[in-house]
Amino acid sequence: MNPFKASFRIQFLLGFLACAGLLAYAFYLQLYQHLEPCPLCIFQRVAFAALGLVFLLGALHGPKKAGGRRGYGVLALLASLAGIAVAGNHVRLQHLPPDQVPACGPGLNYMLDAMPITGVIKKVMTGSGECANVDWTFLGLSMPAWSLVCFVVLALWAAYAAFRGR
Repeated sequence: MNPFKASFRIQFLLGFLACAGLLAYAFYLQLYQHLEPCPLCIFQRVAFAALGLVFLLGALHGPKKAGGRRGYGVLALLASLAGIAVAGNHVRLQHLPPDQVPACGPGLNYMLDAMPITGVIKKVMTGSGECANVDWTFLGLSMPAWSLVCFVVLALWAAYAAFRGR
């Protein structure tokens, strides 16, 4: 079976399974390999979860009309773009010269308790020292770089599934 010729429902189900697999691997690395996620990593997980939720809802609904498919496509693209922004910022931080890396800040739990959510988002997106660390690589790319690749691929997949002619 060719996934590029599959129904919208199957294509969005495959997108959901990809997001679920990526999140499962992230939790495996955290719980069994003891790689603690930095705040930007957690934001990327939230973006993958949001994207996975859109894929799942689209797969369960399986709209017959193009407008419904396009609506899910737009939602998936928005979640993907949020993930691309976070992962891209994370990759940028990892490539800063050591003297330009921001100092380590408070933990995410503390920030959520002490600041409004908009302040937390702003603080996390400016980055901190622990976000610049590269603790894991595969084929020469760090985890945030792979997340960026996955967000781009999933955005293209969602756009193809939602906007292609049927």
